[in-house]
Formats: sequence, C-alpha cells, structure tokens
Amino acid sequence: MASSSGAVPFIFLLLLVGCAARPLYPLPSRRNDRTKRPLQTFRPYNLAHRGSNGEIPEETRPAYLRAIEEGADFIETDILASKDGALICFHDLTLDVTTDIAKHQEFADRKRTYEVQGANMTGYFVVDFTLKELKSLRVIQRYPFRDQQYNGKFPIITFEEFITIALEAPRVVGIYPEIKNPVFINQRVKWPGGKKFEDKFVEMLDKYGYKGTYMSEQWLKKPAFIQSFAPTSLIYVSNFTDLPKILLIDDTTMPTQDTNQSYWEITSDKYFDFIKDYVVGIGPWKDTIVPVSNNYLQTPSDLVTRAHNYNLQVHPYTFRNENSYLHFNFSQDPYNEYEFWIKKIGVDGIFTDFTGSFHQYQEWSTPYPSGEQGATELLEKIALMISQYTSS
Repeated sequence: MASSSGAVPFIFLLLLVGCAARPLYPLPSRRNDRTKRPLQTFRPYNLAHRGSNGEIPEETRPAYLRAIEEGADFIETDILASKDGALICFHDLTLDVTTDIAKHQEFADRKRTYEVQGANMTGYFVVDFTLKELKSLRVIQRYPFRDQQYNGKFPIITFEEFITIALEAPRVVGIYPEIKNPVFINQRVKWPGGKKFEDKFVEMLDKYGYKGTYMSEQWLKKPAFIQSFAPTSLIYVSNFTDLPKILLIDDTTMPTQDTNQSYWEITSDKYFDFIKDYVVGIGPWKDTIVPVSNNYLQTPSDLVTRAHNYNLQVHPYTFRNENSYLHFNFSQDPYNEYEFWIKKIGVDGIFTDFTGSFHQYQEWSTPYPSGEQGATELLEKIALMISQYTSS
C-alpha cells in the first residue's frame, strides 16, 4: 500500500486555497502584470502556429489556451475582416475547409468567385459574412489525420478576443498577429473615414496597450510581433506603431502579393539592407532555407547567415509532428528536427503546430536557469484551470 504521508502537503495547500483571505494564486484577469513570470528571451521562441492546432481546431480559444498551457512564448494568428469590418482570427479567405459552412443551408447562395493574387478562387468568402453570421459557424479540424472530436464545437473568435486570451494568461504570453491578405481585404471591405485594414489592425493593438520597440520595457510587458507577406503593409504600419515586424516569405515560386517581387529579390542582400529599417526579422518557409529533394534535406542555403548579418531574426514555418511532414533525415522524430534547426541552422524561433513538443525539447536542451520553474508552472496551471472553469 502506498504511503499517505505525501498527501498531507497537498491537503494543506487545498486548505490554504479554500480558507485564505485572498487567493493563493490570483485569477489571471485580476492579477497585476508585475506578478506574472516574464517572457523568456534566453532561447529561441516557441511560436504557437494558430494555437496548438495539432491537437485542437486552429485559431479557436481552446487551441490558444492549450498552447499557453503547453508553454508557448507567443500565440500566432491570422487576421481577416468580416463584411461589416470586424477583425477576426481566421487563416483562409474562404470558410469551406475549416468551418461547417456546408451544413448551413441559409448561406447556400453566398458562394462567390473572386480574383485572388492573379487567380480565380471560388468559395464562401469571409468578407461576404457579417460578424454575427460568422459567429454562427463552428470550426473544424483542417487535416483528416488529426483528432476530429472537437469538430463543430468552437466558434470563430475576434482579434479582440484573441488579445484577451493572451492578456489573461497566468504568465506573460506574446501575440503574433498577421495582417492577412491586405490587398484583397482592402478591395472588399470598407471602413468609415476611408480607413484601411492596416489602420484598424493597429488601432486594436493600440487599444490594448501594445507598443514599444523590440526588447524595450514597454514591449516586454506586452510582447507582440506584427507579421505579413505584404511588405508595403509592414512599411505602412511603421508610420503608426513601433512594434517589431516580421516579413513573411513564401515559396521560391510565389511573388509578394502586393509588390509582385520575386523570392530572390526579397531575400537579396540589397533588399535586406532596405527592409531592415522596417522589420526585425523574416519568417520564411523552412524548405526554402534548407532545400528538399525526394524528402531528403539538401545543402542548407546561406539565408539565415545573411539575415543575421543584417541583424534580422529568422522565424521559419511550419513545424509539424506527423511523419508526412518530417523529412527522412530526422528518422520520423520531431525532436531530431528541432535539434537540427536550433543547433545547426541557428534560427531564432519556430512556428509549430505542436507547442507542447517543442516546449519539451526546449526544457530538455535549454532549461530555465532557475530551480523555481517547476513550482511556477504548477501555479500557472492551477490559475489556467480556474480561468477556464470560470469562463465556461
């Protein structure tokens, strides 16, 4: 029979929680930011790509809460706009793949065909639905080989709701929102006073006090990166916010959506020397950094080295645990992949669908220097559970 003596400290803790005049660990929404554990900055960033979407449907509140619970440094999202100008967290321009729109016969006549980046696209476009209508839909898992049990349970969330999730976390968690498809959004959605999509995006960040240059005291209190595939949008918002910005870089065959520049042009030394005045880093697709042939890695390019020469961070995307996404060099082991990219290639953060896996790798390879980490994480988990219970 197991000894019962180990239960005494836990019971004592419960008594303290139940009887103390104030909570042992204040609810996230009622705590002063000064009591929160700060953002870690001593190792590459764990960037929760659309939340922990390897486990829970992307860009939903539960996906972001799971990512925070699992140790994400930043939660990442894509910002689009509804017909009535509300900013929402959603990746695709159309609702077809990741919502239950097909079940809503009341919207059957909303299917449209629009030109997007020079090609026709057909589907149920976000910009043709009001926020109220979008809220009536439920999100589903993008990939059929992932857990389907949460399909149809969670609604689309707004940019404002996303920000609240980060601010109510039991520790300092950064946000990493993308100005998504700004050319298309500005063509289809209009705001009073001639304001642009980018204006509304920055206004929301300002409303919640996100400001400050990278690593400044202000930034560390509420960390944020602004990302976009559209360089003109990043340059434009630089006039209104000093938050750090990241230029996302697509496949080698894809030109920029706003300036029609080639991959080779925007990754040249000349362009890095220009764009470094507006951004603090780049976010390339990982297979453009290390080319792949027959699912085997080839000789790494010098992209990371050259970016670092211009003091630009490199945050590649997207890291996924499934075998179909792991190149043969890694023996179907995501931890081998992390080791390669962090230790050999030397990137400064990674976008991952599996926040927990990367956090475990970080804890094994580059643990927190303080012995207080375990106790801190326990208290954070308790606070997170309480906040989930009270918000349900």
